[in-house]
Amino acid sequence: MAKNDFGPPDFREMLPPVIKKNYGKWVSHDIPRPGVLKHTSSTGDVIHSVRVASPRLVSSDWIRDISDIADKFCEGFVRFTTRNNLEFLVSDEKKLQPLIDELDKKDYMIGGVGLSISNVVHTQGWIHCKSAVTDASGITKAVMDDMVDYFTGKKSVPARLRIAVACCVNMCGACHCSDIAIVGIHRTIPRINDEGLARACELPNVIASCPTGAIRPRPKDKSVDIIAEKCMMCGNCVVVCPAGLQIMDPENDGVSIWVGGKVSNAKGGPAFSRLAIPYIKNEPPRWDTVTAAVNNLVEVWIANARPGERYGEWITRIGWEKFFKMTNLPFTDKHVDDFTHATTTFRSTIQCKF
Repeated sequence: MAKNDFGPPDFREMLPPVIKKNYGKWVSHDIPRPGVLKHTSSTGDVIHSVRVASPRLVSSDWIRDISDIADKFCEGFVRFTTRNNLEFLVSDEKKLQPLIDELDKKDYMIGGVGLSISNVVHTQGWIHCKSAVTDASGITKAVMDDMVDYFTGKKSVPARLRIAVACCVNMCGACHCSDIAIVGIHRTIPRINDEGLARACELPNVIASCPTGAIRPRPKDKSVDIIAEKCMMCGNCVVVCPAGLQIMDPENDGVSIWVGGKVSNAKGGPAFSRLAIPYIKNEPPRWDTVTAAVNNLVEVWIANARPGERYGEWITRIGWEKFFKMTNLPFTDKHVDDFTHATTTFRSTIQCKF
């Protein structure tokens, strides 16, 4: 393939020789120990992938360290998964145990394979994103500290469990399709600064930025009005016009928790997450209420789900009514989906399970 100077590089150039040789010929894999996958080709060739949790936001020293480990044990081959797991690709089986020993020695956390909690995927949060409602990396650290034994395999779970954290409802993380999702939310509409809007912002762009049509022009003031009933408090308009619109509110901003989403086609098809807890106030640095809520959701699922039953599949079997009762969560008006486009998603049957 001809080389060019734009776009992503050809992935085939980065494959380990054994994967390139056996491309399309891999027939099976098994898990010899937590965090390790053994892949076998129809030719008899084998490669091991050793999965390690990463914090996602990493330092250059950390990158150098994992690169040195990959050079020493994996001929330099290492990759990241879509959920920010790190995988060392070991072609020489004699180097597998020495690699595991080296990772243990340096306190890298091996796990996240098979029936386990995978690494928590999260968005940028306060450390980088200008529209973050909450600190995604901080919540991820607090939750993962409590979930570590489920990642490493010391404690078992009925099926795979994917947890995600998004610092706002725009969700550049995988929150809409994760078993448990923590989503930052605003609860007040943007505050309008007429002078800032008139001086620094293009009104057509501000109006067009609203996904629900909640922004209306106010030409006499070269400003806008926001229809509160239509505003979903996503903050898109604030990104377009930070000089004229502000939405951050330390007293009212916080997170919501959603459950039951997945991407997999196994058993049932892919599914969107649905609201479980409407609001928890931001509590940095350890988010004790959030971590306690996630622990409760995980432990109830572990105690009651059947083997191989993902979170949403368990809820579908027992019914949402029983889910709220078993998790001791209140059902409120916030759980009633009355948004403009909700006809495609809300319950359209009177059948209930109690």
